[in-house]
Amino acid sequence: MSSPPTSSTEVPGDPNTFVPSDRITVTGAPAASTLGWTSWALFEWARNPYVILVTIYVFAPYFSTQVAGDPVRGQALLGDANKYAGFMIALMAPFAGAIADRSGRRKPWIACFIIIMAPAMAALWFAVPGDGGLGVVPTLACIVIIAMCFEFGAVFHNAMLPHVAPANRIGFVSGLAISLGNVAGLLLMVSVLFLLALPGTVDWGWVPQEAWFGIDQQRFEDARIVGPLTAAWLLLFALPLLLFTPDGAKGVAIRTAVSQGLREVRDTLKQLSHYRNIATYLVVRMLYNDGLVGILIFGGVYAAGVFSWGTVHMLLFGIFMSAAAAIGGYVGGWLDDRLGSKRAILISVGGTAVLLCTGVSITPEEILFVLPYDADTAGRLWSAPYFNTLPEFLYFLNGLGFAMFVTSAFASSRTMMARISPPSMTTQFFGLYALSGTATAFLGPWLVGATTAAFASQRVGYASLIVFFVVGFIGMLFVREERATSHRDA
Repeated sequence: MSSPPTSSTEVPGDPNTFVPSDRITVTGAPAASTLGWTSWALFEWARNPYVILVTIYVFAPYFSTQVAGDPVRGQALLGDANKYAGFMIALMAPFAGAIADRSGRRKPWIACFIIIMAPAMAALWFAVPGDGGLGVVPTLACIVIIAMCFEFGAVFHNAMLPHVAPANRIGFVSGLAISLGNVAGLLLMVSVLFLLALPGTVDWGWVPQEAWFGIDQQRFEDARIVGPLTAAWLLLFALPLLLFTPDGAKGVAIRTAVSQGLREVRDTLKQLSHYRNIATYLVVRMLYNDGLVGILIFGGVYAAGVFSWGTVHMLLFGIFMSAAAAIGGYVGGWLDDRLGSKRAILISVGGTAVLLCTGVSITPEEILFVLPYDADTAGRLWSAPYFNTLPEFLYFLNGLGFAMFVTSAFASSRTMMARISPPSMTTQFFGLYALSGTATAFLGPWLVGATTAAFASQRVGYASLIVFFVVGFIGMLFVREERATSHRDA
């Protein structure tokens, strides 16, 4: 038998097969083809526009100000809805991950969640102000269903990462996925802005005189359309993952997988001392992730309420934020591969904390908490009706950095889990990862909702998220970036 090339690695379980070292995953197995891991990353292109258009920039602010009728009440209602969704995800995600580890296949689960999500997303079109249409409670119910399926799908999608990405590019692949998701959101927001929201509102020659497809802006159809639009986008662009990304080999029957999976979670929890470093990371990630999710949920709601921004403002804001977020995902992946996941997370979480402080220091009447501002006296920065006061423009610039750090934190957090979890238990640990992202996910919305209601102030409510970043940053200092072994192998 000829000796293998020096830059190759033996495939586990097959001593006669060698694969180039740059084509080996962190699990020691051969990586997927470029088409395979690119299709994996493209799934974020398919699903992230929902977060960007519905959760952050367009639908949630519209719901808060128009459907709920009051931005303070709307922010509190959205906080409650996400609290309930977080509770259900925390209760079920670890078991779903353990079951999938036993059944072996992940793509059928992802397809199932897509089938449930898409109709609920499309139903948001019927959320109108007043007594007609979907109504407040059914709209919130749709948001809860979508949030649950979205996160469950993420468990199985994330768990595929260590099995498809080359080890030396795992940070890049994770960051690429985040970047693609934000680019997709950017493209959709640009389309909604110039084809549906701006026509008829500005006298610009390069903007259509009337909204496409007969969209009626007076009935807020330019905001409501993002629900069915993101549903169709998800259905179309999830196909590459389902068709081209390799899946795990079929394991045991589903009934056996359920039984073994439940027992596996129980045994893993009993062996937490063996996974002390992972447990520490999951607790720390749970804390700072509460802050990150809170920003996603309330960032657009806060800006719309404090600065009285409408749909066009929010679309413009979202377009630039998504562009910055796409850069942040790429830069975060670059930092991850060169500095390691831990350092990349510390940079991202620390930067987010600083920018949250500066963001809430800006209102239409003051800058950095202490500098008063009067737009009538100071004048406008330019004649265009968007972001033309100094506080608005500074908040806009602050948001660019905000978007970069938040997406970088998400990308590196996922890579960290892929780096330190045992290869044979990746989906289960990504189930626990989902648990760490949702077990206390109600705390962020609850804290924002409670402080918003107590102080009758969106500013105070939004600023309360800072505690999660400070505690999470300190806790991350105690996490080691090293792979654990399964307790079954110890």
